[in-house]
Amino acid sequence: MLSILGVFDTENVALTLSEISRRTGLTLSTTHRLVNELRCWGALSRHSDGKYSIGLRILELGTLAPQGGQLREIALPYLHDLQHATRANVHLAVPDGHDVIYVESLRARDTVPVPSRLGGRWPMHATGTGLVLLAYSPQEFQEEVFASDLRKYTEKTLTDPDELRHFLAEVRKSGVAIVENQLTYDVMAVAVPIRGPRDRVVAALGITVKTGSTSPHSLVPALAATSRSISRALGAPSAGADPSMPRPQQHHWPVREAKRDSRRTVVPRRRPPR
Repeated sequence: MLSILGVFDTENVALTLSEISRRTGLTLSTTHRLVNELRCWGALSRHSDGKYSIGLRILELGTLAPQGGQLREIALPYLHDLQHATRANVHLAVPDGHDVIYVESLRARDTVPVPSRLGGRWPMHATGTGLVLLAYSPQEFQEEVFASDLRKYTEKTLTDPDELRHFLAEVRKSGVAIVENQLTYDVMAVAVPIRGPRDRVVAALGITVKTGSTSPHSLVPALAATSRSISRALGAPSAGADPSMPRPQQHHWPVREAKRDSRRTVVPRRRPPR
């Protein structure tokens, strides 16, 4: 059953029974029996043309994953504020093996199209969020990734182990990853870590814009503020050190709060007595 679910991906969203049988290596009769059980349970959905796709029951279970669903629920209000402030695509990613999985992906209007989506999976070395997570991973894990077959998506994709080591050292030093044309052309990505209890990096927050549309460093303050707010909500000790950042239950930027505060301090002029 797991092998049947595993044959679906972004390039094979809907498959016939014969295609599932061929891709899994199972006999057609066994495939038919297992697919029917998965369909009855809700893991698969059957279309009018006879093809099958992943069912909503899988989505329901996916939202219960602590490293995904609960994190998304906490982070989502902050992500919307970040997108409003930057007008960029916003991505929240968690590690899974040598890859990252996007547990949230907000698309901005009138900006560069990106292949990332909710539930999307990409190699760590090929994305800004992935490089952040890789930078804060144990050295043994980093070397394991370096020794694997690193796919080159564009001419700018970092695949050389020495270049990757140098880049990851800079990420740990600055706390931010900035890459251009790494996964697709004409896309600049800026990403920062999100910390949880004991200040362990548990996720990465990234935004993508069109290459050359703005300075990446102009995006860092809003990105860092959002990361700190989410980290504080997750219980990261270091995230509560800056009192100027917004409280977890208030999803507004400090500048906006200051404007509202200034309006509240205005005392209306009293009319003179007649």
